[in-house]
Amino acid sequence: MKVLVTGAAGFIGSYVIRRLAMRGDDVTGIDSINDYYDTRLKYARLNECGIRREDAEWDMNITTSSQFSNLRFIRMQIEDTERLDMLFRKFGFDKVINLAAQAGVRYSIDNPAAYMRSNLDGFLNILECCSHHKVKHLVYASSSSVYGKNNKTPFCESDRTDTPMSLYAASKKSDELMAHCYSNLYGLRTTGLRYFTVYGPWGRPDMAPMLFADAISHGKPIKMFNGGYMTRDFTYIDDIVEGTIRVLDCNDSKADGKDNLLYEIYNIGCSHPVRLTEFIDEMEKALARTAIKEIMPMQPGDVCNTFADTSKFEKELGKLPKTPLHEGIGRFAEWYKSDKNPLRDIL
Repeated sequence: MKVLVTGAAGFIGSYVIRRLAMRGDDVTGIDSINDYYDTRLKYARLNECGIRREDAEWDMNITTSSQFSNLRFIRMQIEDTERLDMLFRKFGFDKVINLAAQAGVRYSIDNPAAYMRSNLDGFLNILECCSHHKVKHLVYASSSSVYGKNNKTPFCESDRTDTPMSLYAASKKSDELMAHCYSNLYGLRTTGLRYFTVYGPWGRPDMAPMLFADAISHGKPIKMFNGGYMTRDFTYIDDIVEGTIRVLDCNDSKADGKDNLLYEIYNIGCSHPVRLTEFIDEMEKALARTAIKEIMPMQPGDVCNTFADTSKFEKELGKLPKTPLHEGIGRFAEWYKSDKNPLRDIL
């Protein structure tokens, strides 16, 4: 199967391309490698997949992995309409996983244009190319942030999602709506995945695990927003990847009694939300250090709680693995302290 993975140098994307290559798919990964966060982490992720930095740095250079002859990488932007169309024509992809996006809830407050370019214009280009080049299935990353002010827990796919708390959330909900249109108008099969707070080795440096590990390791205070009275459905990276690939592989003609089989949305989460204070406790144990806590008010764009109802996914696609927090934090801490972490001494 020929698969395109966008956002291939990202946290989830780097795991996905490696997993697909290991099982024998013909994989093309693309990424703009922008400087939203330190690019050394992005290049290090690619290096784990056999893609050398000196080859990946050049725009539009097609480089093949030294580990997997069936994996190639190209640095390019999904906002580049002409080049993206050329890519689809050249490789004739069967399926696409779109993980490219401008991430970060708080960053969207100060840099709204970046979200419009990548999350809207870029995603529209993906939809157009998938439609024109007869791609069998587009799987794309949405986000639990689309639930916004929803006070009902756990969050279910049928809940209302029209009260976003950030532009990032609004852009992800827009992606879902655009995908629905293309499924309805052009018969393009699309599946959106609402990921819940992903963590693990190689995670983003702007997210809580890396921020907390850095603060604890260097004796700096941890900012506990809303006084720590927040819960998150922390989901380990391996579980996210398993869910994503299971969706990619699901039968194109699954018969579940629905009228419309072309458009789907699934939650992918651990379904076991924990208090922020509990997460910090686990991090302290894993790093054998005590955190200095600084109480902060709620941040603009944040929500108090997230909690995934994954019953729809499990009914239709089988039980999801759900790594316990203690185990997941332990694996993360081991990586954070290792030489594989390119930011260990500079965060």
